Amino acid sequence: MKKSLQQTEFTTLNLIGRGKVRDIYSVKNYLLIVTTDRISAFDVIMPNPVPGKGIVLNRMSAFWFEQMKDIIGNHIVSVNPAEFPEECAPYRKDLEGRSMLVKKATPLPVECIVRGYLSGSGWKDYQHNKTISGIKLPDGLKESSKLPEPIFTPTTKAEAGEHDSPINRKEMVDLIGADITDKVIKTSLAIYERATKIARKASIIIADTKMEFGMLGKELILIDELLTPDSSRFWYADDYEEGRPQKSFDKQFLRDYLISIKWNQNPPAPELPPEIIENTRKKYEEALKRLVA
Repeated sequence: MKKSLQQTEFTTLNLIGRGKVRDIYSVKNYLLIVTTDRISAFDVIMPNPVPGKGIVLNRMSAFWFEQMKDIIGNHIVSVNPAEFPEECAPYRKDLEGRSMLVKKATPLPVECIVRGYLSGSGWKDYQHNKTISGIKLPDGLKESSKLPEPIFTPTTKAEAGEHDSPINRKEMVDLIGADITDKVIKTSLAIYERATKIARKASIIIADTKMEFGMLGKELILIDELLTPDSSRFWYADDYEEGRPQKSFDKQFLRDYLISIKWNQNPPAPELPPEIIENTRKKYEEALKRLVA
C-alpha cells in the first residue's frame, strides 16, 4: 500500500487552517494548499487516511481548472513545488504531486452544487415534496433519474465536523448579492455542462458536483478543488440504470459502508477496515486514470 500523508507539520511555515482534507499555509502573498490523504464522510473526518488520495485530488483539480479557464479564471499560480517560494523548499518531498500555490481570494460563504441526476440528499428531498432547494421537479422521477435539465442547489459552508444546510436562491442573494449570485449560477451550470461531455468520453457520468468560488478584488474566480471524487458523484456510465443506487468512483462506497454499520454520522468516526480503505483508493485512482492519464 502507498505511503500516506494524513497531516502536514511544516513548522517554519505559517499554518492558517486545516480543512477536512487540505492543510493551508500562508506563504508571502500566496496560499500553499496541501492536499492530504484524509477522507471525510457526512462532513466528519475519518481516523484512517486513504494512501495517495491527495495526489489524485490535486492532479484532477489541476486538470479541470485548466479545462475551464476560458469560462472562468481560477486561483492556481503553480502546481510545481520547484516554482514555489524558497521557504517551501525544505518540504518539497511532501509537496510533490499534492500541492498548489494559489492566489489569496476571499471565499464566498456558499457551496455551489449542480445536480444533473437525482441522488443523495437531493433524492431524499424529492421524496418528501418533489422539490430541491425550492426548485420544483416533475412527478414520477426515480432514484438516479436524469433530471430534465441540470439544477443549481446551493448550501451554506459548514465548519469541519458540522453539516452544510441547503438554502434557496433568495437566501443566497441575501448572503452574496444578486449580481454575484446570477454569475455564480450561470458559471456553475456552464462548467457542469462542459465537464459532463468530457467525462462521458471516459465512460463516466457526473451525477452532481460541488464548486467553490472566491473574490479576487472584484473578480469572481474558482477556488479550492474542482470536479474530484471528493466533491462529485462519478458513476460508471456503462452500468447506469435509474431506479437504484449506482456503482461509483467516488466516496459513496465509503458512505455505503458507514451506513451498513449504522454509524450515527457524528464524531468520532469509526476505524475503517483495510479493505474499505484499499477499495476506496482504487476507485479514486481509476477515476483519475480514465479522465486524465
